[in-house]
Amino acid sequence: MSSSDKNSFDMSELDSSLPAAAAALSAEDRAGLVNALKDKLQNFSAQHVDVLETLSPNVRKRVEALRVIQGQHDELEAKFQEEKAVLEAKYQKLYDPLYTKRYEIVNGVVEVGVTDASGQGDTKSDEAKGVPDFWLTALKTNEVLAEEITERDEEALKFLKDIKSSRIDDPKGFKLEFFFDSNPFFKNAVLSKTYHMIDEDEPILEKAIGTQIEWLPGKCLTQKVMKKKPKKGSKNAKPIIKTEKCESFFNFFSPPEVPDDEDDIDEEEAEELQNLMEQDYDIGSTIRDKIIPHAVSWFTGEAVQGDDIDMVDDDDGNEDDLDDEDEDDDDEDEDEDDDDEEEVVKSKKKPSAPKKNVTGQAPEGQSGERPPECKQQ
Repeated sequence: MSSSDKNSFDMSELDSSLPAAAAALSAEDRAGLVNALKDKLQNFSAQHVDVLETLSPNVRKRVEALRVIQGQHDELEAKFQEEKAVLEAKYQKLYDPLYTKRYEIVNGVVEVGVTDASGQGDTKSDEAKGVPDFWLTALKTNEVLAEEITERDEEALKFLKDIKSSRIDDPKGFKLEFFFDSNPFFKNAVLSKTYHMIDEDEPILEKAIGTQIEWLPGKCLTQKVMKKKPKKGSKNAKPIIKTEKCESFFNFFSPPEVPDDEDDIDEEEAEELQNLMEQDYDIGSTIRDKIIPHAVSWFTGEAVQGDDIDMVDDDDGNEDDLDDEDEDDDDEDEDEDDDDEEEVVKSKKKPSAPKKNVTGQAPEGQSGERPPECKQQ
């Protein structure tokens, strides 16, 4: 077989071999994607030929043997991905009954035979059913999600009964569903968030779609109402009412929108959009991979220890730097103490400033810095 035959590629087959996610694109966008892939493949093919031609005959034979090995590896990898998908589906069916039992206990659908100290059945009628604030506590225990939940959100999240995750195939991705009891904030019984991925194995987020929340009058948690008094002498005596977006966990259901035309945004806006999409995916994947399967451990706080263990290696890399900083601070404190001793007769020594909080946690009795939360007018 000639070199040209080996490197020939039937471009007509490219359109039919695109990932399923491409089917969700418009005809024009899909054509553009196909053309872009064609150009990249043609360039790659040309570079491939150039590299082989620079090799000596003996080295080229060795590279060809390596390519055969690589092909065998790729075939095994493809089979692995297929079997992985089947295995995940199998165990998801085994997980589902456990999630159902968890739901029933958390929401007081079934009782597990709790008894009082005397051994008699617990018959207190005023005790709450199930496990109050189960999901709110589990979500707040996770560091990533705690940053998204405001005090006002907590009242609404107390009505959260269950969270479910499911895999979708066309297009590839996953869906999160949040089930709520009747509450004074919104009408929806279920809020959902769907992630469409271009490549599920190596996550490339195409877009995310969230439920439009039907807020009850005056109960919207994602907006604040600003009232401004009219200027003196103004003919209109009514206050000016302005609505602004504010921080809330429920902004999660209004993900960043990707413009149809990339030319509509400049480089700075594109970078900001990319960061927002990455943050949004991080929240969604945290709920799917950590909170849902290990909700009980997050509720009790045991899961935090596991997360801390995972972060030990990263922290170890920074310990030396922190120790050096502490030593420098100690040296500076000693110099300051010497200066203070010289003036001890004239004035009392001033208390030293509090040390920098290097752990990222607020000192006891203080709260860490957060952007100001909005308050409903």
